Parts: sequence; structure tokens; C-alpha cells
Amino acid sequence: MEWLKSVKVFTSVVEYGSLSAAGRQLGLSPASVSRHINDLENGLGIRLLNRTSRRLSLTEAGQLYCDKVENILGQIDEAERSVVQLHTVPRGTLRVHSRMVFGHQYLVPSLKKFFDKYPEIKIDLQMSNFPVDIIAQGIDIDIRMGKLEDSSLVARKLANSDRILVASPSYLAASGVAEKPEDLYEHSCLTYRLNMGMPVWRFRKDGQADTEIPVQGCFQSDNGQAILRAALDGLGIAMMNEWSVQKHLKDGSLVHIFDDYKVSFSEFENGVYAVFQKSRHLPLKIRLFIDFITEEFRELLQ
Repeated sequence: MEWLKSVKVFTSVVEYGSLSAAGRQLGLSPASVSRHINDLENGLGIRLLNRTSRRLSLTEAGQLYCDKVENILGQIDEAERSVVQLHTVPRGTLRVHSRMVFGHQYLVPSLKKFFDKYPEIKIDLQMSNFPVDIIAQGIDIDIRMGKLEDSSLVARKLANSDRILVASPSYLAASGVAEKPEDLYEHSCLTYRLNMGMPVWRFRKDGQADTEIPVQGCFQSDNGQAILRAALDGLGIAMMNEWSVQKHLKDGSLVHIFDDYKVSFSEFENGVYAVFQKSRHLPLKIRLFIDFITEEFRELLQ
């Protein structure tokens, strides 16, 4: 940085024609200006300025050096302006990762509203059902679900993500309503494939011990949208995130059963989170996107 300061002093001397004039513009004494020029010349091993008591002029080397460093200083100024604008004007590319169901159902439909508000921000969206290393993969924000492990990352909760059991009216009419967890042995349960073993659903009710029920049915998948479609088509009972079936509960195409139990196939405490790296200077584009989805999903998930 001292070299850069000396270069700026040198170009100021050239611009204003004297050490004292450059010093007045920079708030430096003539002696300080002279020291910066001497440091440059000593470092280069060549004279840049011809100095007499009456006039100052550039040597041939000084003219060449001045032309080159003025271009460099212009690029540095432009770089500084660009970096500052990233924190003052919302722009740039934002890399986001989301679980597929949440991405399709809530994130993508919200993007137009976001782009209308921040037209200079671009989004590179990746979706999968697998955890990602946001640091190694250069992800700015990861939309995660479930119980978060302890981490050095920052997490902002967007919504609860309780699981519920649902079935279509046509399935319940044909197969009967399950009234207690043990009744599921007689029902077709549409399960999310986590491993090759038999899926187990867990039930929790105030005042009672947790119950675990091994379940099976005619359909299993590693895709939540596929399980939802199967439930809507009357193929059985499905465990879904409550937010993913809200509109179907409202229009009656699905019915919430076991509504006096908490249900899960893993942890009972779950949520939807925006996860990002801890930073003293969080880029404006990240902060604005997080604020936007926090407010947007608060409205959507009511």
C-alpha cells in the first residue's frame, strides 16, 4: 500500500507541476512528497523526474512510467467502485441451492416478484435432495429442511416444517380411516425411501410414550412430489411436510389424519432454513434475498 501511495503522489506531482502544489492537494509537506518520489526512484533504480530550483520535468523513463501507472490507477479506482457498488447497489449473480420439492413449490414461483424488485440480481439455482457443502461448491444460500446440525454456518428459520399424515377421500372411503397408529398395519403407506430397510413411522402424543410402526405399501420413492401424486391418486397414506400439502388440505383433495399426533420418520423438530456463511460484511445481494424469502415464506406458509 505504501508503493501505491507513492505512485499516487508521483502522478499528482506530474499533474500539478511541482512538489509543493501536489503536497497541498494531498495534504502532505513538500518533504513528504519528495520522500515518496525518492522511494519510487530508488526502488526502480532510475530517475523519473528532472528537478531544478525553477522547473520540474519528466525523464523519458518517467513519462513511460507515468503513462503506465495512470492506467493502473484508473483500473484500481474502477475496481474499488465496483466492489463498493456490490454493497450499495443490489447486483451480481446469487448461487442458491434448495431441496427439490420446496424449490419447485415455493422458491421458483417467488422469483418473478424478486426480479421485479431487484432487476440487476441474477440467480443460479441448483436443486437436489442431497446435502451440499456450500463453501466447497460456492453456494451463497442453501435452503435446508429438517433438524440442523451444529455448524459454523448461519441459519435463519423461514418456517416450521412439521410432518403430517394425509390421504385422499377416495382412499379413505375404500380402505377405512386409521384411528390409531397400529391400524396402519392394515393400510397401504406411501413411503420415502431412505435406505433399503423397512420404513418406520414414529408417533408422539402428549402423556404417552412414543410409538414406532414399521409401515409398507404399494409405492415407495425418493421423490416427495411422486409420493404426493400417489396420495392424490388414492394409492395410500403419505407422510408429508405440512407446507407441501396446504392447498390440497384446503381444497379437500387430501385429508389430514392422526391430527392429534406428531409424526415423523426421523426427528420431530423440523424447520425450513436459509443457511449461509458467517461474514462481517454480508454481500448486499445475499442479505436482500434472505430478507425477501423470509417475508415471502412467512406469508405463503401461514
